[in-house]
Amino acid sequence: MKKAVVAVLKTRPEKVLKDIPELMEMAGLKEALDTRVTTILKDNISWHFPFLSANTTPWQLEGAIFGLKDAGFGDLVAVHNNTVVTDPFKGGKLNKLAPVYRRHGIPEKYNFLPQDITWEIYQPKARMRALNQIYPEGIRIPTLFHGKNIVHLPTVKCHIYTTTTGSMKNAFGGLLNTRRHYTHSVIHETLVDLLAIQKEIHTGIFTVMDGTLCGNGPGPRTMIPVEKGLILAGYDSVAIDAVAAKIMGFDPFGIDYIRLAHEDGLGIGKIEEIEVVGEDISDMDFRFSVGDNFASRFGNLFWFSSLKSIQKLLFHTPLVYLFVFGSYFYHDRIWWPFVGKRIMEVIKANTVWGRFFAGYPEK
Repeated sequence: MKKAVVAVLKTRPEKVLKDIPELMEMAGLKEALDTRVTTILKDNISWHFPFLSANTTPWQLEGAIFGLKDAGFGDLVAVHNNTVVTDPFKGGKLNKLAPVYRRHGIPEKYNFLPQDITWEIYQPKARMRALNQIYPEGIRIPTLFHGKNIVHLPTVKCHIYTTTTGSMKNAFGGLLNTRRHYTHSVIHETLVDLLAIQKEIHTGIFTVMDGTLCGNGPGPRTMIPVEKGLILAGYDSVAIDAVAAKIMGFDPFGIDYIRLAHEDGLGIGKIEEIEVVGEDISDMDFRFSVGDNFASRFGNLFWFSSLKSIQKLLFHTPLVYLFVFGSYFYHDRIWWPFVGKRIMEVIKANTVWGRFFAGYPEK
């Protein structure tokens, strides 16, 4: 396997839209993707509320679009998904992503709307670690994804179940249907399986990761945004996730999804085998930690403890709607109005990126 390249740059609001295309070129964009085919933009809306560090930022999206167009990738389409705690329509508006798509004339498709995207059973050529057991009736993927490039747009942040989340985790929503919660007890193996499938169906994979405000704490939603002013890009999903984990302060090879993907030959997870261009990250250590929140304590109890034996009763039956309501109530009715919204007010008042977001065009 060739050595992976990950580009890392320090940036500022007044130059980020120029820096991201440069970053993408440094990371090997033209070699990674095929200009002759459609390129899917897969943003990351972990929460519909405008909570910086949790979601793709408008400058990240717009910079990636500029970079793709500059490199000759003119046929772009956005694909969105929903989850039990996010509304993609609300999220696109509140996070100022929808206006970016409109300004650049990029069509938006939703993988849960049958008029937009159909699903088909796919038989992977690679050995599956988990998905064949989770979906014995067949693994279903969006038909649209075949023969397309994909550009992932995650952020640098922690995650309660996977320690960190980035390029590999960003495929979770787009490539699996609404029953993806079945996979939570084998989430690391699932992410590896999804990367193997991506490599079979896509003509190329590329990632632009936003680290201007990074998420420290029990992500992917209830975090503390930390201003770092970084942007990252790369064609190796494993490598860029490893670099992000390293700068956050984690041992990349100690995170199962990174190690397993490396062992399966799907990418490079060892920092010493990755060529990092741009900034010197050797001394970067944000000293992040994941911690716990209500959702993680519940998940650890029913996904990973001895009680996981009753998962099918709780999550494969209508009882699941009780937990969906609980998650919605905790995140949207308690944490956001009493904690998250106040954090964002501080971020907008006291950080350059918060002020940049507040003034970002809404049309």
